[in-house]
Amino acid sequence: MSEATAERTEKTVLHVTRDEYAGKVKELHDAGYAMCADLTAVDYLEHMDRPLPEGVARERFEVVVGLLSLSEATRVRLRVQVPADDVHIATLTEIYPGADAMEREVYDMFGIIFDGHPDLTRILMPEDWEGHPLRKDFENPRVPVQFKHPRATR
Repeated sequence: MSEATAERTEKTVLHVTRDEYAGKVKELHDAGYAMCADLTAVDYLEHMDRPLPEGVARERFEVVVGLLSLSEATRVRLRVQVPADDVHIATLTEIYPGADAMEREVYDMFGIIFDGHPDLTRILMPEDWEGHPLRKDFENPRVPVQFKHPRATR
C-alpha cells in the first residue's frame, strides 16, 4: 500500500492492491469512516503513462472509492488498479450497503465485476445492451437523431 496526501484538496489518498482493498475498507469503516460517499472507475486506456506512486503497477482500470468520517469531518480516497484481463474486485456491499447501486453503475458502464455483489445487473443500460459505454474502446452505435423544424414565428 502506498499513501500520499493530495496538496490542493488536502485529502488522504491510499493506493491499495485488490488483495488489500476489502480489508483496508473494513479497517477504515471500523476507524469511523461510516459513509461510502462515492465509488466509481476510470479507464486509463489512453493514459497508461499517468503518474502513480512508486511501487504501484499501472493498470488500465482504476476503481476509486471516497469514504467520509462524519464525526471527524475527514475524507479518504482509495485508488485500486484493476487489470483489463481480470476485471474483478471485491464488493463493499456488506460493509457499506449503499455501495450497491454505485457498484452496479461501474459494472454497467465499465464492465468491472464486483465479486460477492448481491445483484450485479445493469442499472442504466438495457439488459440486452452489448458492451460498456464508458470504456475508451467502446464503439458508439450510430443512432440517428431527428430534428424538428422550428415553428414559424407568429
